[in-house]
Amino acid sequence: MKSIEDFLTDASDFIWGPWLLIPLLLATGVYLTAVLRGVQIRRFRLAFWLAFVKRSDEGADGDISHYQALATALAATVGVGNIVGVATAISLGGPGAVFWMWCTGLIGMATKYSEAFLGVRFRRTDAAGEQSGGPMHYLRNGIKGPLGVFLGGFFAIAGAFAAFGIGNMTQANAVASNVNDEWGLPTWATGLIITALTAAVILGGIKSIGRVTSAFVPLMIVLYVTGGLLVLLLNADEVPGALGTIVSDAFTGTAATGGFAGAAVATAIRYGVARGIFSNESGLGTGGIAAAAAKTTHPVRQALVSMTQTFIDTLIVVTITGLTIVVTGTWKADSDEAAAFTARAFAEGLPGTWGSVIVTISVVFFAFSTLLGWSYYGERCMEYLFGRKAVLPYRVVFIVVSYIGATTTLTAVWTFSDVMNGLMALPNLIGLLLLSPLVWRETRDYFQRGPQDELKPQTTTN
Repeated sequence: MKSIEDFLTDASDFIWGPWLLIPLLLATGVYLTAVLRGVQIRRFRLAFWLAFVKRSDEGADGDISHYQALATALAATVGVGNIVGVATAISLGGPGAVFWMWCTGLIGMATKYSEAFLGVRFRRTDAAGEQSGGPMHYLRNGIKGPLGVFLGGFFAIAGAFAAFGIGNMTQANAVASNVNDEWGLPTWATGLIITALTAAVILGGIKSIGRVTSAFVPLMIVLYVTGGLLVLLLNADEVPGALGTIVSDAFTGTAATGGFAGAAVATAIRYGVARGIFSNESGLGTGGIAAAAAKTTHPVRQALVSMTQTFIDTLIVVTITGLTIVVTGTWKADSDEAAAFTARAFAEGLPGTWGSVIVTISVVFFAFSTLLGWSYYGERCMEYLFGRKAVLPYRVVFIVVSYIGATTTLTAVWTFSDVMNGLMALPNLIGLLLLSPLVWRETRDYFQRGPQDELKPQTTTN
């Protein structure tokens, strides 16, 4: 009889294999990019203006500002996947995996745009007066009949469970193990601290989460990116060669070298796309949940803001991680040491102990921010399934599980996370394809009227 871990591995191999989710993710991203005429490129300047200059549509319906919704989404996505996930992709797929992560991020911006648009377009007001939206709502209300009901419920169930994997246990465990390795603090002590801080923030709901993430998410990204840029600056002569290796290996595969066993092109694509999605979540639908809480006068406006999250996560943070690992050569070590690749790259690339300290602090902030963002995603799924009464119990269970994750050795949780990610992505991608004419039509109409046109947001009720 197969163990649970073997079962999860088989399920992950099937879902993320070459005939199901990866081609569907890539095809959906390419299709939406074409349908929306490259909105992620044509409207890039406007998107950043709305996110970081305008920041909010004052007086509009919603719970938090444009910027706070973006910060919440960044909190959930800029996590351990940007450090450990990138290292794992390179250790299994070679440097070429980074190139496929870039591709996933670039076309994923159109996917994220569509998710956020639909999240706002079909959001509703729950029993507590808060905005609730995301794939579960736009699948059920946008796709009429039993199919929409089934897809919405399927997504909500997968999302509620996924929050405990990708958004909780893996993050808490990463914090506890890194703090123990760097400073010797027992995992149980770190677990108590994580539990207390998580409770202090998420029990206050989305407004509390938005305030906290908008304050420290920019700081944590700047700290990590600055450290990575210093590594690249000190190894500037290796950067062109590293970029060449990443691009060439994406199409030729990677030969065995050092402790690296070699990888075929298909392997590079598989792990590049899978870990790219784990990092930026484009296609999972979670961006639509955060976007639905924003104060915005039109779905297009928040959709533009939300797509910058994928750019920051993958085309900036992931690139920094990937390049530091390649330029320092740490990727050639034994693959079972993949989790330590980034820490070793920073340690070798920066003088003294600064490198390992920066990575440890970054892991702490990245992982904790992901906990906060995913707690909100999970509770919105539970609210959809069981009503507002399920939110508080879910928050309490989520807080308790964060302690378990910090103090328990995780063997199958990463694989479980991959499976749950896939089960969230499947109904969401089907919905995006079916609802793409609506996204295209209303996006076109909005820009024909002018991007500053203040239109009343369209919402639906159950």
